[in-house]
Amino acid sequence: MSAAEAPVNQAPVSPAPQTRPPGSAATSDRRPSTFRSLARIYPFARPAMPRIYLGMVAAIGASIVALLIPIVLQGLVDGPMGHGDPAQVVPSALLVLILGAAEAVLISLRRWFVLTPATKVEADLRNAFYAKLQALPVSFHDGWPSGQLLSRAVSDLNLIRRWLSFGFVLLFVNILTIMIGFVVLITWNWLLAVIFMACSVPLWVYGYVFESRYSVIARRSQDQAGDLATSVEESVHGIRVLKAFGRGRHALRNFERQAEDLRGTEIAKAKAIAGIWLWLLLVPDVAFAICLVVGVWLVSTGSLTAGQLLAFFATATVLRFPIESIGFLLSMTFDTRTAADRFFDVMNTPNTIRDPEHPKTIADPRGRLVFRDVHFRYADTPEGHPDLLNGVDLELRPGETMALVGLTGSGKSTLTALTTRLYDVTGGSITLDGVDIRDLTLSELRTHVAMAFEDATLFSASVRDNVLLGRPDLVGDDPDAVAKADAVLAEALDVAQAGFAYDLPDGVDTRVGEEGLSLSGGQRQRIALARAVAASPEVLVLDDPLSALDTTTEVLVESALRRVLAATTALVVAHRPSTVTLADRVALLEDGRVTAVGTHSELLAGNDHYRFVISSLEDDEQGERDATAFSGGTAASEPRGEGRRS
Repeated sequence: MSAAEAPVNQAPVSPAPQTRPPGSAATSDRRPSTFRSLARIYPFARPAMPRIYLGMVAAIGASIVALLIPIVLQGLVDGPMGHGDPAQVVPSALLVLILGAAEAVLISLRRWFVLTPATKVEADLRNAFYAKLQALPVSFHDGWPSGQLLSRAVSDLNLIRRWLSFGFVLLFVNILTIMIGFVVLITWNWLLAVIFMACSVPLWVYGYVFESRYSVIARRSQDQAGDLATSVEESVHGIRVLKAFGRGRHALRNFERQAEDLRGTEIAKAKAIAGIWLWLLLVPDVAFAICLVVGVWLVSTGSLTAGQLLAFFATATVLRFPIESIGFLLSMTFDTRTAADRFFDVMNTPNTIRDPEHPKTIADPRGRLVFRDVHFRYADTPEGHPDLLNGVDLELRPGETMALVGLTGSGKSTLTALTTRLYDVTGGSITLDGVDIRDLTLSELRTHVAMAFEDATLFSASVRDNVLLGRPDLVGDDPDAVAKADAVLAEALDVAQAGFAYDLPDGVDTRVGEEGLSLSGGQRQRIALARAVAASPEVLVLDDPLSALDTTTEVLVESALRRVLAATTALVVAHRPSTVTLADRVALLEDGRVTAVGTHSELLAGNDHYRFVISSLEDDEQGERDATAFSGGTAASEPRGEGRRS
């Protein structure tokens, strides 16, 4: 389709899958400056800034107190000790002790001021990140490895928190301390101060070079860590497949290769840090040596007293930690800059599926679902290829059950996903009771339309919580709400033939484990179907939710579904001929269009392609029956409660 022919309602489509998410090294040349990158954190950090500023004040106070001690020492050496008056030594020693205690108290205050608010900022960042992930469309998650998102949500935000509470405060305070310290050094002797300052110039030059080199390595390291997390997650989730095919060693080799790449990057990162540490340790020592030689000469000529020379070196010693700390504070700052870039890679992703500015409502929901000239294509579709859905026209009447059939890859699942705006149409429209679904808020749309997927995903929660996921109105401790929730739960489980849930160790309050893997495939599908039924929608979309059931259980489920679907509009993706019998009418999807609509008998009698599709489905179903007979039955046909893993 050309640009001139593009539909007016065309919306952005899902991004092509990527081996590395946006914002990685490939786009590093367009990255904002370090200051601008870190400044983006400010809106989240604003509530914590008063206490962080107080922490800075306390840290500056501690530095000033530390710089006062050399002044006391100078007076002590040139005064009582120089004049041989031991009685005056004790007051000076007590003053040094008091100043040291004051410095310790101020450092403790600095920690107290900054630690708690920084953890609150981290929590706010993480909550905002999770909310953004929930709001972004499915097309975003199609292109992002979960490990990359996990590393951003955990390690990157933890790094930002540590920088706010430690790196940011100390970097500012230590630079200010160095500036104040140089002024103090000048008061002792301008020549020694100039020598000391001149020797520090290479540090600033190397620091500039260090930033450009280290930022690239830091970004690569954090991206590779995300890739490694993805590999671990995929291996854990696919452990049954790896074991079944004996591919554990193959997965290990791939993991070792990625881990070795990360190790190499970490070594390069360590070498970069070691390089700046070499300068940070060497330059002050050279400066001290030169200043010592010049200082002794100045004392011998009478231009400088012994007390002033001692005070100069005591002040320089106070400045040594701030100067040496610049290295790891800079590396932490650049790591944080990379973490912020990675965080905002996600936060700045535009949400193409969102609530309309002026939403409409459905006054009298009845469940009339209409597809008008619906087009859809994925962003990774090669140029010149037709849309996956290329002008679908279909109408579902209120209370009607429509079966959707077609060959594999014809776009059946994609069409069902459009009904709840998991994806948005790229052309045409879908209306619900006369209202374009893009004019409804997402929450209202998904109240009227519920889905059950072939790939039944359950959450690590109780059976009750999984089934009632779409009924927030039933949450609460009120006796009436609890009684209604129990009734809805019981009916949904009965329709889905999921009564086995009552025989689990803790009944319907049994936690099903991560992704429900403590249940068999058929049990998971029945719980997922019960979840869709419990939502009590006007439109129920079933994307082959019975594929893991044996034929006996499927018959029972279909019988119960007939009762539920009598008053509900339903769009059912059929992969078995038996599923077609649920439907009042059947829609045939072919070449991106609905080419025929009618009853099963009508299409079977008058449509060659439909007969071919049904014949293919019958062959698949017979294969499933043969497999079931060979294995002696599936978990779905076992007595209730016996399908669970031991």
